[in-house]
Amino acid sequence: MNSSNPVIRNVLPADLDRCFAIETVAYEGDEAATREKIATRIATWPEGFIVAEVDGVVAGFINSGAAFQVEMSDEAFKELIGHDPAGPHVVIMSVVVHPDYQGQGLAKRLMGEFIERMRALGKTSINLMCKERHIPLYAWFGFVYVKPSASDHGGMAWHEMVLDL
Repeated sequence: MNSSNPVIRNVLPADLDRCFAIETVAYEGDEAATREKIATRIATWPEGFIVAEVDGVVAGFINSGAAFQVEMSDEAFKELIGHDPAGPHVVIMSVVVHPDYQGQGLAKRLMGEFIERMRALGKTSINLMCKERHIPLYAWFGFVYVKPSASDHGGMAWHEMVLDL
């Protein structure tokens, strides 16, 4: 599967099942979002939800919400409770690529496009939580380490990072 020229676009309602399948296969334990949470994210803020399509198949995606105040350990926000599309701060909830497409630079392509789109929307920061092994990837994009997170989402240890736009 050659992902050298993916199409990166906003999510469509028809992408729900594929996005849920990717989320389920790519995340460990109970850290994967439910189908309902993904459906909520698609319906609520498609501007903050982009997919990478390779040969007509969704291979990965990034989804997010926006807020005026960011509390990274707020589990309710994952269902976009407190989301305000006018908020200047973006919170990424998933950066995920199907295992069949990993190692081909898709996450970097998605993140680069996502950052540009958030700049174009006039956002001032992008916030995320990641596992320790992903800190260097996000640092490569200019994200700065903030602190270990109070969140124990999925029973995992998380680290908060932020990119000022």
